[in-house]
Amino acid sequence: MFRIALVAMMASAAFGVRRPAAAFKAAAPQPHFEGDVAMPVLGVAPSELKPAFDQARAGHVHHALDILAPRGTPVVAAVDGTIRKLFNSGAGGITIYQFDAGETFVYYYAHLDRYALGMREGIRVKRGEVIGYVGTTGNAPEGTPHLHFAIARLTAGKEWWKGEPIDPYPILTTPASAPLKLASETD
Repeated sequence: MFRIALVAMMASAAFGVRRPAAAFKAAAPQPHFEGDVAMPVLGVAPSELKPAFDQARAGHVHHALDILAPRGTPVVAAVDGTIRKLFNSGAGGITIYQFDAGETFVYYYAHLDRYALGMREGIRVKRGEVIGYVGTTGNAPEGTPHLHFAIARLTAGKEWWKGEPIDPYPILTTPASAPLKLASETD
């Protein structure tokens, strides 16, 4: 397990760990991410990502990023934090909800093939630690394995299923010096 976590941390450093910017529009709330946000799928470069946050889906807006990768590719914790909920749903399939260390944001990982060995609710995880594997569970097309990755600012009640959606695409693809925006912001 230690070897897998070490390889995952080294790979996440090589494949797109991004430090979110500190400059945001003054009128909007300013997200503060505790430390770096790692690319949650090993071996995926930021240049391979495609924005999909505002895409219309069956009766809703996507509010997430789909990260394509071969089935079984390791999925890693994007930040240090706690596994808040392991859940299996019709839409998301095998999922993980992770809170960051300050319980400000929730990170959602869906369509997993399976959880990493030893994964359970309440455990602390480190950025880059393997938590699951890319799959097609839930409503994901069988021939398109991917991680459905979402970030939301938690509400005061800290419910894992609620929050203000934040577009993960610029967080994972923007150099630290460029401004980021919340989903509620417009140009």
